Amino acid sequence: MESQTIVEDQQLEATQPEVAAELIYGLNDRPPVGEAVFVALQHVLAAFVGIITPPLIISTTLGLSPTETSYIISMSLFVSGIATFLQVKRFGPVGSGLLSLQGTSFAFLGSIVGIGTAVVQAGGTPQAALARIFGVCFFGAFVQIIFSRFLHLAQKIISPIVSGTVVMIIGLSLIKAGIISMAGGLAAQKNGTFGSVQNLALSGLVLAVIVFFSVSSNRYLRMGAIAIGLAVGYIISIFLGLVDFSIFGKLPLLSVPIPLRYGMSFDFASFIPFIFLYILTSIETIGDLTATSAITKQPVSGSLYMRRIKGGILGDGINCVTAAVFNTFPVTTFSQNNGVIQMTGVGSRYVGFFIAGILAVLGLLPIVGGLFQSLPQPVLGGATVVMFGAIAVAGMDIITSVKLDRRALIIVAVSLVLGLGVVYVPEIFDDKPALVKNIFSSATSTGGLTALLLNWLLPQKVNTQE
Repeated sequence: MESQTIVEDQQLEATQPEVAAELIYGLNDRPPVGEAVFVALQHVLAAFVGIITPPLIISTTLGLSPTETSYIISMSLFVSGIATFLQVKRFGPVGSGLLSLQGTSFAFLGSIVGIGTAVVQAGGTPQAALARIFGVCFFGAFVQIIFSRFLHLAQKIISPIVSGTVVMIIGLSLIKAGIISMAGGLAAQKNGTFGSVQNLALSGLVLAVIVFFSVSSNRYLRMGAIAIGLAVGYIISIFLGLVDFSIFGKLPLLSVPIPLRYGMSFDFASFIPFIFLYILTSIETIGDLTATSAITKQPVSGSLYMRRIKGGILGDGINCVTAAVFNTFPVTTFSQNNGVIQMTGVGSRYVGFFIAGILAVLGLLPIVGGLFQSLPQPVLGGATVVMFGAIAVAGMDIITSVKLDRRALIIVAVSLVLGLGVVYVPEIFDDKPALVKNIFSSATSTGGLTALLLNWLLPQKVNTQE
């Protein structure tokens, strides 16, 4: 979700555009509490599905129990609230001080699923898989913390061609998971209902509802299209008898944050792809914060701007450390809130305190996680395929925002072939050493490393004469 407006963000990073929206409340204004809460709720609604979808997919793939899945989702909301507060408040050099919302990142989804699946297939428990995931993410976050001190090298490390290719691969590699969910998911494959007319009709309806409202002339309906689609699908599923309400009876009244509940373990081979992913999300954060600065009529160049960018990425890294400690997955700056700022005309960072509070409170209520845990797979699939497709298109937009010469085409083509190839034919690594398998079994790591190496090794000027 955070990748949907990357291209616009990167364009804002390069220039300071004219911002059409007039601000009612600027960055340091204090709106009345009622207005602030109303605007905060709009931010939460715009980002909510994006926050809970990655942990829901990961938990389902690993085979976690409904209670544990609800807990992981709750911790994702809770940490998003804590992370948003840190970014908005700004503590010393940590945080951007802008109205910037934090949420679970989609960029890590494929690699995290790869790590967890490998542990389970090797005979480990889902809990052991979580320990490995949280350990790798914990130490990987320090890559982002260090990187925040060397932002002047960002463009030399990752160009728009590289970042755009990786974002596109992320989206394309996740589409398979979305289609499987549309057909009923892993449970349907076991009980023989996979691809049934009922599953496909339900997921198709959710997809149609989202498409319909996404092109609505009403900005609020557009903003809530995914939430509306999920709600329609959920209600219909109740009448079809597809919702398991027994989940709610097993949930506690409160989700108590327990640091290191699943422990931590570490594997260097699994860690290597995350080095690249944390740098990539840092580049995305630069674009998101630049867009937020422009929209709220703050500088997009100069010393104040750079302090905010560095503080924002440093905050991202610290928030990812916090996420791993509190049993959830890496968080990053979301771009959805920039659209809400434009629509509401409220750029006050004090609204962020209410956003943080709402998310943290929702994270303490297991019923919220249980509600989404009870979503039938076809309903979830109908919504996620839209998100995954949007991520892929966002990557295409980044790539086409620069001149596509022969060198760029080679980088994109080879990276796509190798990155998606390991998804289509994963068995090519069956007899390979564990180190090779862990590094290259993920589309993101294989395609991303290929794009990075080609961008580094290929000469900048390629003779275009025939």
